Amino acid sequence: MENNINLIFADNTTKERVDQFLAKKYHNLSRSKIKNLIINKNLKINNKVILDPSKKIIKGDKLILTIPLPKKSLIKPYNFNLDIVFEDKDLMVINKPAGISMHPGAGDYDKTLVNALIHYNNKNLSNVGGELRPGIVHRIDKDTSGLVVIAKNNLSHEKLSNQFSLHSIKRVYQTLIWGKLRPQIGRIKTLITRSSKNRQIMQVGFTKGKKAITNYKTLEIFESEKIPTFSLVECKLETGRTHQIRVHMSYKGNNILGDKKYKKKYKKIKQIDKNLEKKITSLSRQFLHAKTIGFIHPTTNKEVEFNSNLPNDLSILLKMLRKSK
Repeated sequence: MENNINLIFADNTTKERVDQFLAKKYHNLSRSKIKNLIINKNLKINNKVILDPSKKIIKGDKLILTIPLPKKSLIKPYNFNLDIVFEDKDLMVINKPAGISMHPGAGDYDKTLVNALIHYNNKNLSNVGGELRPGIVHRIDKDTSGLVVIAKNNLSHEKLSNQFSLHSIKRVYQTLIWGKLRPQIGRIKTLITRSSKNRQIMQVGFTKGKKAITNYKTLEIFESEKIPTFSLVECKLETGRTHQIRVHMSYKGNNILGDKKYKKKYKKIKQIDKNLEKKITSLSRQFLHAKTIGFIHPTTNKEVEFNSNLPNDLSILLKMLRKSK
């Protein structure tokens, strides 16, 4: 079985490589994935099979990209209780808990959100994101909780992906950081690139990387002689780079509590309540929650917005901090 995407190149001012054009239209399809699809005879331009990913296209060219449906054997169903905030025929909004990866990858193939989606309904998921990422329009980190949108068909996937590409999706996170941000309300604009020393982490780049913009606002400060200083911060993304909030908070010198990749060493405080200290030092994930997501619905064209509360492990810690403060 397969799925066809029909496109017409409308730019009348320039020629463009077909792989670059497709990568811009479907940012969830990697260039390597597009290249493999073309090499394996899955692209027609004006009804002629094209095998060259660098083929230039001009105005009026008609493209048909064929994406084979994923083989069922590749993804095992995972019986996991999905927290579905909203669902219709086009999409789902899911409140993802911390501790589950978005899709199969290195070291985790069977117990991801995609495996859970396959168990829930394997017949109604988009497949333009690739064989291992049905339905996945965007991602949040394994140890970040909160809202993600899932596409149930390719048209919805395309329209949602375009909104992500244009940075028009509303995404608001809450995080607890060490110390206080200065200024308490601001905008962080940097480049973000992969670290040359550790390929698993990202870092602010000064000469190379992708543009990353985070708007932040301090909501609450916890500060006394009995507790470390923490700030509850709201972050609104203009862009969505890998580990963006985690990297930007680390760049400001205010690492996120519980972040193991961008971590801060805990300094003991004699007067601290032992239960609170245990809660701080034993947090098994970063204190980062995708609280709000808003977008234009791909079918109704109406603005929709969804919100979720902090999960118990984070809200309990906040209550303990407020009591100590």
